[in-house]
Amino acid sequence: MSNKHVPLKARKVSFAWEDTPLHWVPGDPFTTHTINVLHLLLPAGERWFVHVYKQVLPYIRDERLREDVIGFIGQEAMHSQAHDEVLPHLRDQGLDPTPYTAQVDWLFEKLLGDRTLPPGRPRRWWLMERVALIAAIEHYTAFLGDWVLNAEALDRRGADPTMLDLLRWHGAEEVEHRSVAFDLFVHVDGDYARRVRTWATAFAALVFLWQRGTRFFMANDPTLVDGRATFRDFHRRGRQGLLPSTGAITRSIPGYLSRAYHPSKECSTEQAVAYLATSPAAVAASAAEKSQEGAA
Repeated sequence: MSNKHVPLKARKVSFAWEDTPLHWVPGDPFTTHTINVLHLLLPAGERWFVHVYKQVLPYIRDERLREDVIGFIGQEAMHSQAHDEVLPHLRDQGLDPTPYTAQVDWLFEKLLGDRTLPPGRPRRWWLMERVALIAAIEHYTAFLGDWVLNAEALDRRGADPTMLDLLRWHGAEEVEHRSVAFDLFVHVDGDYARRVRTWATAFAALVFLWQRGTRFFMANDPTLVDGRATFRDFHRRGRQGLLPSTGAITRSIPGYLSRAYHPSKECSTEQAVAYLATSPAAVAASAAEKSQEGAA
């Protein structure tokens, strides 16, 4: 594992979806749709991350952390855009995600959005709650990023290369910036009780939203007569390496709740950077950026 600090930058990637089939994991709509839930949750969720972090910037007193947070904001904004661009492709294939994404938008924009609170302690309390929630969520985005970078079973199953590149580019950047949200939380607050409380909220919400999203996709997939999603299906795919295993998810819990926890002790920055150096989308984005700089 490597915890080397890497300056963060947004990579302006783009993906072409016209050749990606509805079931981009061949013959496996359940795995396809379980992972597709990312496209439902991430656009609104990462826009919310950016919104909250812009509010917390004035509280940052460490210059390197400020630079990391600004880099994090740029990467998260790009992630939101990239996943958002998958939704029209799903709609073109007869799977309209709007009923579910409307609920997700309400969650982040209303339930977790700004509140009319008096300045001072109440307003700061709500900001710190959301900073802590983001730290807990980022624990799991890094977990998923590390998983997908190593999910060779998806390659063996013949998963669509464009979708895999989206997932692995995103996952690599999640690993790359995995310490930022936690470091920011510790810097501006760091209360352990808040960390535990917001972890419980984040974990319960992610489990609820993910199973609900998978069931939505399976029920509305136009190619399935009686599409269902069960925990047994999830557990089986986890044992096959096509999805994160239930054991690995369970083992991730005490790590975050340990008082000695730090994200740098998990995942590999070197692996993430190595993937980003070969990712077709990231390489193309780098080439386009250099071309624009040369023309300037």
